[in-house]
Amino acid sequence: MLPIRDDNPRLHTSFATFTIIGLNVISWIWLQGLGMNPKLAESICRFGLIPGEFLGYLQPGTDVYLGSGLACIIQSKANLFAPLTSMFMHGGWLHIIFNMWFLALFGDNVEDAMGYVRFVIFYLLCGFGAVALQLFFSPASSLPMVGASGAIGGVMGAYALLYPKAPVHMLVFLGFFFFRVVVPAYFMLGYWFLLQLVSAIASMGSKTGGVAFAAHVGGFLTGIILVKLFCNPRRLAACSAKRGAVSKFVERVR
Repeated sequence: MLPIRDDNPRLHTSFATFTIIGLNVISWIWLQGLGMNPKLAESICRFGLIPGEFLGYLQPGTDVYLGSGLACIIQSKANLFAPLTSMFMHGGWLHIIFNMWFLALFGDNVEDAMGYVRFVIFYLLCGFGAVALQLFFSPASSLPMVGASGAIGGVMGAYALLYPKAPVHMLVFLGFFFFRVVVPAYFMLGYWFLLQLVSAIASMGSKTGGVAFAAHVGGFLTGIILVKLFCNPRRLAACSAKRGAVSKFVERVR
């Protein structure tokens, strides 16, 4: 299932959300060479987070192969900024496109309820929460961790708590066929979280590459825990009033 839009009007311009998306795109172009090697591999090694390196489980000089004759070399001193820089790195075109799509779709309304500065801090803390759970699940892993998915998972967790009944339009794919359905946000986001949780448990101990499902779970849970702390009550009340007015207008039109 792929969310394509939501019926959840916003009151303010999403400066923070657009800025975060812009930083990710700039990083993809400037630091990652639009996904072309060797620049992509170099950026993953330099700015990504390798749990075993970060926590000191891997010996310096160890090769971490990325494929096509490319590898990261484990350093004696880990990049202490890796939990931050890894949030702005991606592994491929689909990775960054889908991450930025989900952030644009759900980030604007969460930012609406928090304000620009609070949203940025909230977003980063969700990313750190995602990293923390991934490190807990795979402390000695040599697989590089990159992507904004964990932080965006936190945004999705906040959205589920703030706007559980907001209608989300979904494309459902069944092989070559697809159709559109409208579901409440809690259903779509709850289903997404359940998939991440089951996948994280199933992938425990795996030594092969793939998706950092535990990071998604960590980010989502961090978002749920922190959302009330970061919400601006006046902004949230204004957003609720506007949504109520729009709902009444739609009902009258029908």
